[in-house]
Amino acid sequence: MPLHLIKLCVGCDTVTELIDWHQANRAGQPWVLTTRQTPKRARELEEGGSVYRVFKGLVLCRQRIIEVATLGEGQAARCQITLDPEVVLVVPLPRRPFQGWRYFAHEDVPEDLGKHGEAQAVPQELAGKLRELGIW
Repeated sequence: MPLHLIKLCVGCDTVTELIDWHQANRAGQPWVLTTRQTPKRARELEEGGSVYRVFKGLVLCRQRIIEVATLGEGQAARCQITLDPEVVLVVPLPRRPFQGWRYFAHEDVPEDLGKHGEAQAVPQELAGKLRELGIW
């Protein structure tokens, strides 16, 4: 069973804003998430894991992890997580704020809703409200 990461998305309020930011600032480059700490369980993440992103208290999307690499040494070392450019929307899941990233067990992840840009049976904003009210 794959292992996943969960990370707050700071500076973007929606999945669309995140994608637009990447296209405006990093167009043509691989989608890379840089963190200070390299996950000790990197191999498990590379075996089908994803990064789930939290926007304003809700997990809203995920991207598959392609590679986890550490660059540099000592205090200058940084972890670069290369992600699949395809962003998959998920059923909104409430999540409290935290710093950095956390492991996210496979049994805790929300179901996929579909690829970003595809028509969905339930709009993501409505799904989030339903989840907040405990209806979904």
